[in-house]
Amino acid sequence: MESGNNSSPARDRQLPRVQPDLEEFLAEIADGFTGWDFDYLTGSGRMSEAPLPWCYRNLLHPYLKKASSMLDMGTGGGEFLLRLKPLPAQTWATEGYVPNIPVAQTNLKPEGVTVIGVHDDENLPLPDSSLELIINRHESFSPDEVARLLKPGGVFITQQAGGRNDEDFNHWLGAPMPPYYNWSLESAQKGLSEAGLELLWGDEAFVHTRFHDLGAMIFYLSIVEWQIENFSVNTYKPQLSELHRRFAAEGWLDVTCHRFVLAARKPNR
Repeated sequence: MESGNNSSPARDRQLPRVQPDLEEFLAEIADGFTGWDFDYLTGSGRMSEAPLPWCYRNLLHPYLKKASSMLDMGTGGGEFLLRLKPLPAQTWATEGYVPNIPVAQTNLKPEGVTVIGVHDDENLPLPDSSLELIINRHESFSPDEVARLLKPGGVFITQQAGGRNDEDFNHWLGAPMPPYYNWSLESAQKGLSEAGLELLWGDEAFVHTRFHDLGAMIFYLSIVEWQIENFSVNTYKPQLSELHRRFAAEGWLDVTCHRFVLAARKPNR
């Protein structure tokens, strides 16, 4: 009789820790990037985020159904906004990252969305009390400007990357923490409340983003340039070489993913 060993040869084998040479990763950084869609990394499985305890799109859905006017703050290339169709009859979008503006205009024009390039959160070129719904996914905002733009009874819903998001990069590379390190659900709610809005609900989560190779990590840091000011491979090459060795040994590295979501309403008065 065979012994009761349930292990299989396939399970006993350890997957190879495949990592291209460091120079191969450095060569790909010049590849094209448009819009604000991370499919270049997530579509290939080189980067993935752990699931959040909420779905931002589903939180928006009941408000979208009722709204006849809406603003999407920081639309990127319009990728997420397009996934919310059908959109309110009057829909605007703002974007502050100049290369994204023509991408968003091309993507959103067929849907009748007006894309506005902005550079100042405090002065958005829309009339007072003109919007029933403002949505904001990972974009900075001025609470006072949000309050100005909303109609009485209008709602602001945002999902934000918290101040501790990606903090591991700064620790690993020995870089200063970004100035918004204390940005959190509590501080965002405080600002909106002080602007005269009523808080409806909110939640906060700490999960992780997994990177499977150094090239994905470098590409990501080259895009999210606010995380490490003046990031460059040459400046941090010794630390990056050490991380490359860690990827080869461990297969992946997890980075803190800090997210929060909240909704606030302008009072009917």
